[in-house]
Amino acid sequence: MSTAPSEPLPEPTYDDRDGWIWFDGKLVEWRKANIHILTHAMHYASSVFEGQRAYGGNVFKLEEHNQRLIDSARILGFDLPWRREEIDQACRDVIEKNGLTDCYQRPIAWRGSEQMGVAAQKTKPHLAIAVWEWGAYFGEEAIRKGLRLDISRWRRPAPYTAPTNAKAAGLYMICTMAKHHAADRGYGDALMLDWRGQVAEATGANVFFLKEGKLHTPTPDCFLDGITRRTVMDLARAKGIDIVERAIWPEELEGFEQCFLTGTAAEVTPVAEIGPWSFEVGEVALGLRKDYLDLVNGRRANS
Repeated sequence: MSTAPSEPLPEPTYDDRDGWIWFDGKLVEWRKANIHILTHAMHYASSVFEGQRAYGGNVFKLEEHNQRLIDSARILGFDLPWRREEIDQACRDVIEKNGLTDCYQRPIAWRGSEQMGVAAQKTKPHLAIAVWEWGAYFGEEAIRKGLRLDISRWRRPAPYTAPTNAKAAGLYMICTMAKHHAADRGYGDALMLDWRGQVAEATGANVFFLKEGKLHTPTPDCFLDGITRRTVMDLARAKGIDIVERAIWPEELEGFEQCFLTGTAAEVTPVAEIGPWSFEVGEVALGLRKDYLDLVNGRRANS
């Protein structure tokens, strides 16, 4: 007697999971880590966050990530009442409490519900840290074959119009819109230009291009100079690869040989297409991916 194969269980939503979240100084049960509907951050995007990855239980460049979180909050005009060392320890505690080793971690800080309206001087700052297992951000196929990018109609804003040097949640609204539009067209992500029409980054990762043995990457003057970006640049220089930070115009993409993205979630992901342009998934991109994974997993000395 044959039986029909059972359907896979649905993925748990992010509000309904087993586990623990660090919330304003305490480890609380996952499902109880809630905020009020009139929280200022929900109405006015007054929140900042970090994306971190742990390998073997250790968060890569934990101190840099948490310092950027503190700095981002200050740029938005609020100070966190926890020292960086306390946040570092909280990150370690929540990973240990959840029994995880290779995982993704999300610290987020926000203004609370003590005041409503654009003004927020009376609000209290809050901080939560969640952690979960998360594999390849773009999927394993993208690593093997290279990611396909659409070109977004939404552009990175000028630094005089938004706090572009902060990892502020509000800046990612256009990223969600760009990523959804790309997915609807069959792409894995989108390349974003800046307000001038120059190449900026993907929706959540920095971008590099290879040409004649040199890596070219946009100057981060209106988007984050990523921690992974800087790490990969160090790895490339250690291999004798020159790095050229400069303005890159879309029409130049035709002349590049390889392309890849860098980010905490993306790690190092090769790109096969951007709109009408194609790139080789080649040795430089794949080699730097290997070097990066060796570094974060402790298989080589820190750069």
